[in-house]
Amino acid sequence: MIFRTATRHDLPAIIALLTEEAGVTAVGGVDEAYSRAFDAVDSDERNELVVLDDGAGTVLGCLQLTYIPGLGRHGQERALIEGVRVRPDRRDAGLGRALLTHAIDRARRRGCTLVQLTSNKRRTDALRFYDSLGFVRSHDGFKLAL
Repeated sequence: MIFRTATRHDLPAIIALLTEEAGVTAVGGVDEAYSRAFDAVDSDERNELVVLDDGAGTVLGCLQLTYIPGLGRHGQERALIEGVRVRPDRRDAGLGRALLTHAIDRARRRGCTLVQLTSNKRRTDALRFYDSLGFVRSHDGFKLAL
């Protein structure tokens, strides 16, 4: 298995992973909105779209890692992990743990002093998984759809 930066070629697989769990079908596959979003993430030095590749080019999992500067924590960067997904047929094989460990290691090497993430409260398996990695449910999160 290989951890690598996502390429445009990976976009259909990433979209499928992100939409599958939300119960949304990616109508039409890669459209202009997905392409624009990929380009924005790919060109931003504070963002990484990471895929877990089986070594033959098949995407088994993905996540987005964003580095956030701030004045809190004495001016240290923090890392935000979003969009963590592993193919349903490959779950419970340690891939998610490997993917998150890779992301945490990247943040640590960059000098981040905190890694944070959010997860939908309905994803009880994911919540247990994050607990097992040492994440602490220290804050309540809020979202406002615009």
